[in-house]
Amino acid sequence: MGHRLSKIVTRTGDAGTTGLGDGSRVAKDSARIDAIGAVDELNSALGLLLAEALPDAVAACLTEVQHDLFDLGGELSIPGHAAVSEAQVIRLEEAVERFNADLPPLKEFILPGGTRAASLAHVARTVCRRAERSLVHLGASTTVRDPVRKYVNRLSDLLFVLARVLNRDARRADVLWRKDRQRA
Repeated sequence: MGHRLSKIVTRTGDAGTTGLGDGSRVAKDSARIDAIGAVDELNSALGLLLAEALPDAVAACLTEVQHDLFDLGGELSIPGHAAVSEAQVIRLEEAVERFNADLPPLKEFILPGGTRAASLAHVARTVCRRAERSLVHLGASTTVRDPVRKYVNRLSDLLFVLARVLNRDARRADVLWRKDRQRA
């Protein structure tokens, strides 16, 4: 890869546009740049979660997801380029099933929280949902391939399950939403 990013300050974006991977320039407030930024923010949220002491299997899974998100950002940065595969979606689905297999079934909604790591997983999940909304918005004006949309949708499911796993592993119960609580 060499020194592709040796020059960080280019001044080319000072007028409110940014360059895509194909050399074209678009407004920094475009739907495409919003989606790219949301995916980048999601990847950063995962990096913050990975800074916690996590079980090896969870850390390995999330690190692979970070690589996938770079693929996804690359696909968004080069219109017409395909970088996310159905196999990556299937890998996420399998991870959801594997991590969820040993969790007790839910009878109520749970509140985000518990341990710091689980809370960070919930924050990443909500950032993921925002990225998904950005992709839907982008899809209203251009093609967003099915594997991209599916991947981000499955990822929010995985992050929900991982939050529960992290609480369980720390012997912390999920906080159930009490719909019948006293509302003053």
